[in-house]
Amino acid sequence: MDDYKGMLIVISGPSGVGKSTICKALIEKELRNVELSISATTRRPRVGEVDSVNYYFKDEHVFKEMIYQNEFLEYAKVYGNYYGTPKQKVIDKLDNGISVILEIDTYGAMQVKKNFKKGVFIFIMPPCFNILKNRIINRGTESKDDIRKRLKSAFKEITEVSNYDYIVINDDIDKAVNKIVCILNAESCRTDRYQIDFTEFKEEFYD
Repeated sequence: MDDYKGMLIVISGPSGVGKSTICKALIEKELRNVELSISATTRRPRVGEVDSVNYYFKDEHVFKEMIYQNEFLEYAKVYGNYYGTPKQKVIDKLDNGISVILEIDTYGAMQVKKNFKKGVFIFIMPPCFNILKNRIINRGTESKDDIRKRLKSAFKEITEVSNYDYIVINDDIDKAVNKIVCILNAESCRTDRYQIDFTEFKEEFYD
Protein backbone atom coordinates (compact mmCIF):
# COMPACT_ATOMS: atom_id res chain seq x y z
CA MET A 1 0.00 0.00 0.00
CA ASP A 2 1.33 3.41 -0.95
CA ASP A 3 1.00 7.06 -0.16
CA TYR A 4 -0.99 7.20 3.06
CA LYS A 5 -1.74 10.87 3.64
CA GLY A 6 -2.25 12.48 7.00
CA MET A 7 -5.67 13.45 8.28
CA LEU A 8 -6.80 17.02 8.70
CA ILE A 9 -8.53 17.03 12.10
CA VAL A 10 -10.70 20.03 12.90
CA ILE A 11 -11.76 20.50 16.52
CA SER A 12 -14.30 23.20 17.34
CA GLY A 13 -16.61 24.09 20.17
CA PRO A 14 -17.82 27.10 22.14
CA SER A 15 -15.57 29.18 24.37
CA GLY A 16 -15.09 27.51 27.75
CA VAL A 17 -15.83 23.97 26.56
CA GLY A 18 -12.23 22.79 26.97
CA LYS A 19 -10.95 22.60 23.37
CA SER A 20 -7.42 23.73 24.20
CA THR A 21 -7.14 21.31 27.13
CA ILE A 22 -8.34 18.43 24.94
CA CYS A 23 -5.94 19.30 22.11
CA LYS A 24 -3.04 19.58 24.55
CA ALA A 25 -3.94 16.18 26.05
CA LEU A 26 -4.09 14.62 22.57
CA ILE A 27 -0.59 15.87 21.78
CA GLU A 28 0.71 14.68 25.16
CA LYS A 29 -0.52 11.18 24.31
CA GLU A 30 2.20 11.21 21.63
CA LEU A 31 -0.07 9.77 18.99
CA ARG A 32 1.92 8.56 16.01
CA ASN A 33 2.35 11.28 13.35
CA VAL A 34 -0.14 13.73 14.86
CA GLU A 35 0.75 17.40 15.33
CA LEU A 36 -1.07 20.56 16.38
CA SER A 37 -1.27 23.28 13.74
CA ILE A 38 0.35 26.63 14.53
CA SER A 39 -1.76 29.65 13.62
CA ALA A 40 -0.59 33.02 12.36
CA THR A 41 -1.80 36.12 14.16
CA THR A 42 -1.38 39.89 14.17
CA ARG A 43 -1.71 40.20 17.93
CA ARG A 44 1.36 40.92 20.02
CA PRO A 45 3.11 38.01 21.75
CA ARG A 46 2.20 37.48 25.39
CA VAL A 47 4.82 36.89 28.07
CA GLY A 48 6.51 33.54 27.42
CA GLU A 49 5.13 33.07 23.90
CA VAL A 50 7.65 32.19 21.19
CA ASP A 51 7.35 32.91 17.48
CA SER A 52 6.84 29.76 15.36
CA VAL A 53 6.11 27.76 18.53
CA ASN A 54 2.94 29.32 19.96
CA TYR A 55 2.02 31.39 16.88
CA TYR A 56 3.52 32.84 13.75
CA PHE A 57 3.43 36.50 14.76
CA LYS A 58 2.88 38.76 11.73
CA ASP A 59 2.53 42.46 11.09
CA GLU A 60 -0.94 43.34 9.82
CA HIS A 61 0.27 44.36 6.36
CA VAL A 62 2.10 41.01 6.02
CA PHE A 63 -1.01 39.12 7.11
CA LYS A 64 -3.19 41.00 4.64
CA GLU A 65 -0.73 40.24 1.85
CA MET A 66 -0.96 36.54 2.77
CA ILE A 67 -4.76 36.80 2.51
CA TYR A 68 -4.40 38.40 -0.93
CA GLN A 69 -2.05 35.60 -2.02
CA ASN A 70 -4.56 32.96 -0.79
CA GLU A 71 -2.07 31.56 1.71
CA PHE A 72 -4.58 30.63 4.43
CA LEU A 73 -6.81 27.60 4.84
CA GLU A 74 -9.01 29.87 6.94
CA TYR A 75 -8.75 33.21 8.67
CA ALA A 76 -10.83 35.63 10.67
CA LYS A 77 -10.57 38.91 12.53
CA VAL A 78 -11.34 38.44 16.23
CA TYR A 79 -11.40 41.26 18.78
CA GLY A 80 -9.36 43.49 16.46
CA ASN A 81 -6.67 40.96 15.53
CA TYR A 82 -6.34 38.57 12.60
CA TYR A 83 -5.89 34.83 13.09
CA GLY A 84 -5.35 32.28 10.33
CA THR A 85 -4.03 28.82 9.43
CA PRO A 86 -1.12 28.89 6.93
CA LYS A 87 -2.15 26.60 4.09
CA GLN A 88 1.15 25.31 2.74
CA LYS A 89 2.55 24.26 6.10
CA VAL A 90 -0.51 22.08 6.69
CA ILE A 91 -0.50 20.60 3.16
CA ASP A 92 3.21 19.71 3.41
CA LYS A 93 2.59 17.79 6.63
CA LEU A 94 -0.44 15.97 5.25
CA ASP A 95 1.51 14.96 2.13
CA ASN A 96 4.21 13.51 4.38
CA GLY A 97 1.73 11.34 6.28
CA ILE A 98 1.46 13.63 9.31
CA SER A 99 -2.03 14.31 10.66
CA VAL A 100 -2.71 17.90 11.69
CA ILE A 101 -5.11 19.13 14.38
CA LEU A 102 -6.73 22.52 13.84
CA GLU A 103 -8.36 24.05 16.91
CA ILE A 104 -10.59 26.67 15.29
CA ASP A 105 -14.05 28.20 15.56
CA THR A 106 -17.04 27.12 13.48
CA TYR A 107 -16.57 29.96 10.99
CA GLY A 108 -13.03 28.83 10.24
CA ALA A 109 -14.05 25.18 10.19
CA MET A 110 -16.61 25.79 7.48
CA GLN A 111 -13.99 27.60 5.40
CA VAL A 112 -11.75 24.54 5.70
CA LYS A 113 -14.59 22.14 4.90
CA LYS A 114 -15.10 23.75 1.49
CA ASN A 115 -11.62 22.64 0.42
CA PHE A 116 -10.97 19.53 2.52
CA LYS A 117 -13.88 17.14 2.14
CA LYS A 118 -11.87 14.33 3.77
CA GLY A 119 -11.22 16.34 6.89
CA VAL A 120 -12.37 14.91 10.23
CA PHE A 121 -14.65 17.48 11.85
CA ILE A 122 -15.20 17.04 15.60
CA PHE A 123 -17.38 19.30 17.73
CA ILE A 124 -16.75 19.46 21.48
CA MET A 125 -20.04 19.88 23.32
CA PRO A 126 -20.56 20.84 26.98
CA PRO A 127 -22.72 18.49 29.10
CA CYS A 128 -25.25 21.32 29.33
CA PHE A 129 -25.37 25.05 28.67
CA ASN A 130 -25.44 25.97 32.38
CA ILE A 131 -22.14 24.18 32.96
CA LEU A 132 -20.63 26.08 30.04
CA LYS A 133 -22.00 29.36 31.43
CA ASN A 134 -20.47 28.66 34.84
CA ARG A 135 -17.10 27.78 33.31
CA ILE A 136 -16.99 31.12 31.48
CA ILE A 137 -18.13 33.10 34.53
CA ASN A 138 -15.73 31.31 36.90
CA ARG A 139 -12.73 32.32 34.81
CA GLY A 140 -13.08 35.72 36.46
CA THR A 141 -11.19 37.40 33.63
CA GLU A 142 -14.04 39.07 31.75
CA SER A 143 -16.60 41.78 32.31
CA LYS A 144 -20.31 41.05 32.42
CA ASP A 145 -20.65 42.49 28.92
CA ASP A 146 -17.89 40.23 27.60
CA ILE A 147 -19.51 37.22 29.29
CA ARG A 148 -22.84 38.01 27.59
CA LYS A 149 -21.07 38.26 24.22
CA ARG A 150 -19.28 34.94 24.75
CA LEU A 151 -22.49 33.17 25.80
CA LYS A 152 -24.32 34.53 22.76
CA SER A 153 -21.43 33.41 20.54
CA ALA A 154 -21.35 30.00 22.26
CA PHE A 155 -25.05 29.41 21.56
CA LYS A 156 -24.56 30.38 17.90
CA GLU A 157 -21.63 27.98 17.56
CA ILE A 158 -23.58 25.11 19.11
CA THR A 159 -26.27 25.54 16.43
CA GLU A 160 -23.57 24.70 13.83
CA VAL A 161 -23.02 21.21 15.26
CA SER A 162 -24.88 19.45 12.42
CA ASN A 163 -22.09 20.50 10.04
CA TYR A 164 -19.62 18.26 11.90
CA ASP A 165 -18.94 14.53 11.58
CA TYR A 166 -18.72 13.77 15.28
CA ILE A 167 -19.91 15.17 18.62
CA VAL A 168 -17.82 14.56 21.74
CA ILE A 169 -19.36 15.64 25.04
CA ASN A 170 -16.71 16.97 27.40
CA ASP A 171 -18.03 15.90 30.78
CA ASP A 172 -14.66 14.35 31.60
CA ILE A 173 -11.39 15.29 29.87
CA ASP A 174 -9.89 11.78 29.83
CA LYS A 175 -13.08 10.24 28.45
CA ALA A 176 -13.40 12.95 25.80
CA VAL A 177 -9.78 12.49 24.71
CA ASN A 178 -10.15 8.70 24.54
CA LYS A 179 -13.26 9.07 22.36
CA ILE A 180 -11.34 11.30 19.96
CA VAL A 181 -8.48 8.77 19.84
CA CYS A 182 -11.03 6.09 18.88
CA ILE A 183 -12.44 8.35 16.16
CA LEU A 184 -8.97 8.99 14.73
CA ASN A 185 -8.05 5.30 14.81
CA ALA A 186 -11.21 4.43 12.86
CA GLU A 187 -10.76 7.30 10.40
CA SER A 188 -7.16 6.28 9.71
CA CYS A 189 -8.42 2.93 8.40
CA ARG A 190 -10.73 4.39 5.76
CA THR A 191 -9.98 3.03 2.30
CA ASP A 192 -10.10 6.47 0.70
CA ARG A 193 -7.06 7.51 2.76
CA TYR A 194 -4.85 5.12 0.82
CA GLN A 195 -3.70 4.99 -2.76
CA ILE A 196 -3.20 1.30 -3.40
CA ASP A 197 -0.91 0.13 -6.18
CA PHE A 198 -2.34 -3.22 -7.30
CA THR A 199 0.59 -3.93 -9.64
CA GLU A 200 2.64 -5.77 -7.04
CA PHE A 201 -0.39 -7.85 -6.04
CA LYS A 202 -1.14 -8.72 -9.66
CA GLU A 203 2.47 -9.73 -10.31
CA GLU A 204 2.46 -11.91 -7.20
CA PHE A 205 -0.75 -13.73 -8.13
CA TYR A 206 -0.19 -14.04 -11.86
CA ASP A 207 3.55 -14.66 -11.90
